Amino acid sequence: MDMTTENLANDITRIILAGKMDLAGAQQIDLKFSAVSGNSKRLLVDLEQISFLASMGIRTLVIGSKAVQSKGGKMAFFKPNADVAQVLTAAGIDSIIPIFQDLTTASEYLTS
Repeated sequence: MDMTTENLANDITRIILAGKMDLAGAQQIDLKFSAVSGNSKRLLVDLEQISFLASMGIRTLVIGSKAVQSKGGKMAFFKPNADVAQVLTAAGIDSIIPIFQDLTTASEYLTS
């Protein structure tokens, strides 16, 4: 499981995740993801390179979202593949963390 970050315009932090977000993958990024989430008010989580998402991965994402929201910030998902999007939707996560396929629309949401 790999995690990189980059700063986008309008003080948006983009976390790019790659690999499988199963138990082992979530454990590999948990601390780093929490640290970035705790220091971000506008967080875009790029899921395009995630090939598998399990409950422990969802847990990591939701805890990060709560950290961002506790500071009055927003988090959004970006470009999950069809399988990952289906897991997020089936778990109801998309109702608390929106999913975007377009960077402009995601940026507008995070800065509104």
